[in-house]
Amino acid sequence: MKTLKQQNTAVPRIEVLKVSNYRALKKIELRGLTPLTVFLGPNGSGKSTIFDVFAFLSECFSVGLRKAWDKRGRFKELRTRGQDGPIVFEITYRETPETNAVTYHLAINEDTKGPFVAAEWIRWVRKYPSQPFKFLDFENGKGYVISGNEPDETAERISEGLESREMLAVNTLGQLAKHPRVSALRRFITGWYLSYLTADNTRGTPDAGPQERLSLDGDNLPNVIQYLKEQYPDRLDEILKSLSSRVPRLERVSADPMPNGQLLLQIKDAPFDRPILSKFASDGTLKMLAYLTLLHDPEPPQLIGIEEPENQLHPRLLIGLAEECRKSAATSQLMITTHSPNFVSGIRPKELWVLYRDHNGFTQAKNTFVMPGIKVFVEAGATMGDLWMEGHFEFGDPLKNSGAPGQNKKR
Repeated sequence: MKTLKQQNTAVPRIEVLKVSNYRALKKIELRGLTPLTVFLGPNGSGKSTIFDVFAFLSECFSVGLRKAWDKRGRFKELRTRGQDGPIVFEITYRETPETNAVTYHLAINEDTKGPFVAAEWIRWVRKYPSQPFKFLDFENGKGYVISGNEPDETAERISEGLESREMLAVNTLGQLAKHPRVSALRRFITGWYLSYLTADNTRGTPDAGPQERLSLDGDNLPNVIQYLKEQYPDRLDEILKSLSSRVPRLERVSADPMPNGQLLLQIKDAPFDRPILSKFASDGTLKMLAYLTLLHDPEPPQLIGIEEPENQLHPRLLIGLAEECRKSAATSQLMITTHSPNFVSGIRPKELWVLYRDHNGFTQAKNTFVMPGIKVFVEAGATMGDLWMEGHFEFGDPLKNSGAPGQNKKR
């Protein structure tokens, strides 16, 4: 049995996200991202595109640029309509609250031979009041890197060439111990967990055997329950206590090996003596169990993305789920998309970004903390969900997909 390590709050945090020419994100800049960041908007507002930014970057590192590119329909489907030039992503993050901010820039273009990395660089400020400088800078597969744990502007620039223009310099050079700062960025991105959980995927009977991390679609939930039962029983008790407080009369969840070598997930409700198989349990119970298992991971991912957690959950469970997400934000950064006022009612103004389409059809975003009157309403006891549905979020009717600040604002 393992004991839980002392929680380390010094986890990497993305503070700024910039995207250009990616689908409906013609040009968007999000500053002041918090440990728990929620993107709110109706269907078609760009929530899924924001989520896919993280998925695309993660896949570029895990399966390669071409596969991630082809999967999404290449430039024809990816580049913002009517626009020229590369697709550009830029994230600014800190490895710990005490370290200097690091900015990673990636520009992707395409020609007759396919997609290629047009530009890729990492920039930081070593010591204030110095100017920021790049300690990795590549174009079209060629460039330089400054090695060492604390790359300095005056240090030697080592010229490097990659085998292919499709290769990411950070993903390649980040595997070398002599480039620890590049390696840290690579580990950060490759460790992102982007959830595609569904209740149906958790109903299977996988082969027995403990597994430490929940899969992206949740199909190994019984294996993770088995792992927690064997290695972290106190953490499993914590998960089940939280689940029982939200699912009436739930008493026990177990993952038991069968004679054929498969693992059976069973759920017991009071007052019945015998548990039921997971395939007969409610969607909401299984989905909530999967989310709690993810959020209470003993060694959590540094970034967790969840798309529309309200799907298959009862509305009354959503404020509790928001609270669980905020607790987990102490050890992971969470990026969540939603269109549920119930979930939003558990979110604070600084954590919430409202997405909308402008008159040209491009996604725009604004943090609710800077919207007029929101802070006063919340201090008076109003919930963020009610404020959204009542039209106080500056963009008018929440069911409309386009508009501009102040359009159709409630009078």
